[in-house]
Amino acid sequence: MPLFGKKKPSFEGGGLVLFMDVQDAIRADKVLRKADYAVKLVAPPPELRKGCDLAVEINLVEQPGIERLLREKDAPYVSVAPLMVGTAGLLEIVKVTDFGEWTMVKAANMKLTLEKSSGVIVNTSGGGCPDIPYMHAELVGKKLNEAPRPKDVGFTLCALMLDRALDESLNLWSGGNHP
Repeated sequence: MPLFGKKKPSFEGGGLVLFMDVQDAIRADKVLRKADYAVKLVAPPPELRKGCDLAVEINLVEQPGIERLLREKDAPYVSVAPLMVGTAGLLEIVKVTDFGEWTMVKAANMKLTLEKSSGVIVNTSGGGCPDIPYMHAELVGKKLNEAPRPKDVGFTLCALMLDRALDESLNLWSGGNHP
């Protein structure tokens, strides 16, 4: 099974939901995904940050429904900001590096390395959160599609970012272009 399939299309949301803290951003992302909104956790440009290094990128056409849902689910946010010409670009959270036999997927400061031929996770690294050693022990040595989801076994931003790395690794492994 080829590791690198079709190129994943870029997400063109047009707006950002901004938050004061990471937990609020993570909760809003979960609420919106559960309601089938196409959203993406991103690092907003510094001039738009409101206290948190994460934002949820949304399609601005869906802003009224998104704001209504966040209010209904008591998911606090600061504001919704349109991305305008002249605004510094979003910082890409996920980066992929090919090391020949292995591929490393980095999401923010968390890294997941897999063996291409088998799809086995050979290493995780990064972060400084207390749940990192546990997640490392749970993931290393398992095939991508058999590994537990870090967001389900961890409790920190590091767990969320390691989950993003696992998600991208699964996407690359399957050759698909879904989020």
